[in-house]
Amino acid sequence: MKDARLRFASLAIGLIALALTSLGTKAQESSNTFLSDLHNFRISNYMALDAYYRFSGTGATDTLNEIVVGINSANDAMNSLSQSTAGVLSEDQLESLNQEFDKFKALMRDNINDVRNRGYPDLRLVSDMANQALTMNNMATELYAIARESSETDTNPRVEAARMAAVKMAQMMAKYSVRSNSAVTQTFQGSDTETSLDEQAMEFDQLLATVRKGPAQGELKTLLDDISSKWQFIRGSYINYNENNVGFVIDRYSKGILNSLATTIDLLENSAS
Repeated sequence: MKDARLRFASLAIGLIALALTSLGTKAQESSNTFLSDLHNFRISNYMALDAYYRFSGTGATDTLNEIVVGINSANDAMNSLSQSTAGVLSEDQLESLNQEFDKFKALMRDNINDVRNRGYPDLRLVSDMANQALTMNNMATELYAIARESSETDTNPRVEAARMAAVKMAQMMAKYSVRSNSAVTQTFQGSDTETSLDEQAMEFDQLLATVRKGPAQGELKTLLDDISSKWQFIRGSYINYNENNVGFVIDRYSKGILNSLATTIDLLENSAS
């Protein structure tokens, strides 16, 4: 009888431990998903902004579609964040971010209508949108840092560097689009306080170097080599943006880098799990 009670107690302790482990794993997965959504939110908004700058010069339908895709992707990420049960940010924090996003969307809508109705952008409204984008994404970056700490998730340093590199690349794309678009260049250069392109390019250098530190074999090595190769090809244009204006090349290669970074992040996360 005593042995039976001991076996039962041992079994009960084992089941409790298993349940706690399972809950901990699910909590960490939820936190990781939250961080991923917040990261995608930042990227999507900059991609929409980049597309708008190109749209302002051409009014092309396919470029307008890119704006819609970017905004819809950011919407999906924001909805996922709002519905998350991870509990890493408060409702007030998420609502504040959502309000800034609503302001950005309203300005984007007004700026698109200006181009469609008048054939050219209102530079004051474009400036307001650029500054709002920076305000919104600075808030998202601050909340991302808070979420990392509160989620108690040990994120891979190379994953974090890759995410930061992706955000930096998306920022550079948007800023370069301003300078390479005849409709808004000369008189408008992006947000009032954003870091210059050459400085951002050097920051990207450092982030990419961090991502490349550590083991890399097979698909991961191929991706990292591809990112480095593409970056070396366009780096000079970002550094000397007043001299080397090749917008369509920058756009294509930068998007290729972003796609490769997204896959790199997935591979690094899977290897760490």
